[in-house]
Amino acid sequence: MPTSPLWRHRDFMKLWTGETISQLGTGVTMLALPLVAINVLDASAPQVGALTAVEFAPFILVGLPAGVWVDRLRRKPVLVAGDVGRALVLASVPIAYAFDVLTIWQLYAVAFLAGVLTVFFDVAYQSYLPSLVDKEQLPDGNSKLEISRSGAQIAGPGIAGWLVGVLSAPGAIVVDAVSYVLSGLAIWRIRTVERHEPVPKAQRPRMRTEIGEGLRYVLGHRLLRPIAMSTATSNLFGSIGQAVLVLFMVRRLDLSAGAIGLVFAVGNAGFLLGAAASAVVQRRLGVGRTIVLSMALGAPTSFMLPLATLGPKLGWLMGGLAFWGFTGVVYNIAQVSLRQAICPDRMLGRMNASMRFVVWGTMPIGAAIGGVLGGAVGLRETLFIAAAGQCLAFIPPAVSPVWRLKSIADAEAEEASLRDAQEGVAVTGPPAAGMVPEP
Repeated sequence: MPTSPLWRHRDFMKLWTGETISQLGTGVTMLALPLVAINVLDASAPQVGALTAVEFAPFILVGLPAGVWVDRLRRKPVLVAGDVGRALVLASVPIAYAFDVLTIWQLYAVAFLAGVLTVFFDVAYQSYLPSLVDKEQLPDGNSKLEISRSGAQIAGPGIAGWLVGVLSAPGAIVVDAVSYVLSGLAIWRIRTVERHEPVPKAQRPRMRTEIGEGLRYVLGHRLLRPIAMSTATSNLFGSIGQAVLVLFMVRRLDLSAGAIGLVFAVGNAGFLLGAAASAVVQRRLGVGRTIVLSMALGAPTSFMLPLATLGPKLGWLMGGLAFWGFTGVVYNIAQVSLRQAICPDRMLGRMNASMRFVVWGTMPIGAAIGGVLGGAVGLRETLFIAAAGQCLAFIPPAVSPVWRLKSIADAEAEEASLRDAQEGVAVTGPPAAGMVPEP
C-alpha cells in the first residue's frame, strides 16, 4: 500500500520545523562559541581545542546510560527537555558577558552541560523518528531532515558572522538559545502516539546489563560494526582538524568574522546538495556502495583546507568544505536509515547510544589531540595530519558485507533470515561460528 508523502504528515512537519529552527541557531553557535573564546577571552590553540573536547566529552561519559534511559522512557519528553535545557545553559553566556564575569571556565561548563543535553536529545531523536513514520519512509524522512539541517548550516554561519560584527559573539549565542525554545515548543505539539512503550520500573534489568546488551549488539553486528569503525575514524581525524580550523582561518589566513561566516555558509552548500541528491545516489549505487564510496571520495578533499595558504584562500576553503559536506551527508543518510530499519524497536535507544559512544566518543580525543598538535607542530600541519587520517575511514565497510548491500529492504530481509536461523539454532544447539545472537 502506498504511503502518504511526508509533507502531508502533520507531526513529521512539526518535528521538521522544530529541528530546522534549532539547527539554524546551532549553526550560529558553531562559529560564535569559539569566537567568544578567541576574540573575547584571547584563548590559545590548546584552550580552543579543549573547548571542543569538553563539548563532546559527554558522548563518552553519559552516552551509554542515555541510551538505556531513552529505551526506558517515552522519547518525546526527552526531546523537549533537551531543547529547553540547552536554551537555559546557552543563555548564561551572554548574561555573564553583560556583567563582565565571563571566563574560559564558564565556556567549558556551558559546552559540557550542552553536550550532556545533546547526547540525550540526539539518541532520543534518532530513536523517535521510526515511531513517527513508517520504515519505508525513513530514508525520505532522514533526507528531509538533512536538507533542513544543511540549509540551516548554510545560513547559520553567515548570520553568525554578521551578528558577531553587530552584537558581539556572546550576543549571537542569544539566537541559539531562543531557537531551542522554539524547537521544544514545536516538538511538544506532536500528537502521534509513540509505538515505543516505556519499560515498567519493576521489569527493568540493571543498567550495566542493558548497556552491555547495546554494546554487544553494535560491536557484534556484521553491518553495524564496520559502519561504527568507519565513522569513528572519520570523526577522530575530523575533530583534529575542527579543533584548529577557525583558529587557522583567524591567525594564519587573517580572515574576519564575516569572511569566516561566508566561508562556512558557501562551503556548507555541499550539505544541502548532498541531502537533495542522496536518494538518487542510493538508487544508482545501492545503499552499501553509497556508504563506502561517499566516504572514500569525500575524505581527500580535506587536503584543500591547509592548501588555502597557497592560493585563493576563500576558494580552497569553500571548495573543500562543500565537497566534504556533500559526501558526508550522503554517507550519513544512507547509514542512519540502514541502522534504524534493521534494529528492533526495543533496542533503538541503546543501539543509537552505543553507536554514538563509539563514533562520537573519538571526537573529544581528536579535539584534544588537535589542540596539542596545533600548538606543537603548527595549525596548517595539523590540518594535513587530519586530512591524511580521514582517508583511512572507508576501509572497514569496504571489506565487510556492507559493500554488497543493494537496498535497505534487502538488508531487512537478510536480518530477518538471520534471526530465524538463530532462533532455530538456539533450539537445537549452540550458535554457529560468526553468528551474532539477537539481543
